[in-house]
Amino acid sequence: MTLDELAAYDVERMDEAEIRGFLSSHSVGVLGLPTGNAPSMRPMSFWYDGEDGLYLLYFLGSESRKVDLTERAKDARFLVFTTESTFSWRSVLLTGGLVEVPPEDVDDVREAVESVWRPEVFERALAEEEVRLYRFDIADRSGIKSVGLPPGFEAHDSE
Repeated sequence: MTLDELAAYDVERMDEAEIRGFLSSHSVGVLGLPTGNAPSMRPMSFWYDGEDGLYLLYFLGSESRKVDLTERAKDARFLVFTTESTFSWRSVLLTGGLVEVPPEDVDDVREAVESVWRPEVFERALAEEEVRLYRFDIADRSGIKSVGLPPGFEAHDSE
């Protein structure tokens, strides 16, 4: 269905301010990286800079397919969403490129990036494992939301 068709069900576009506010108040999304077949989808914690960038910490092991795919990708996608109820949800889809943050710039954002929520296993690994910091440069953003009841579910006054 198109967004115009979904409008009949109280689904509407989020404006720029709503998208920025939404990204600022969330810290987990799904990174989509292109492969030869189906895209590689990875849940990721992130820090949003309030403008045009998300910062992602990559935890490295002896090998990292995520790093390999990131370095080959011209474009990637990042999806952030929340569902409060079946009738109230928001979704923001970002398209852009990923670049490794140069070591001399890491200190400028490291505290903010390390302060976002992430699973406990990664909190422990942060102190012990090698990490790389990447910036997702947002080239395009769109957001949709549903905050109302669909037709037929309206509240009725009792007579």
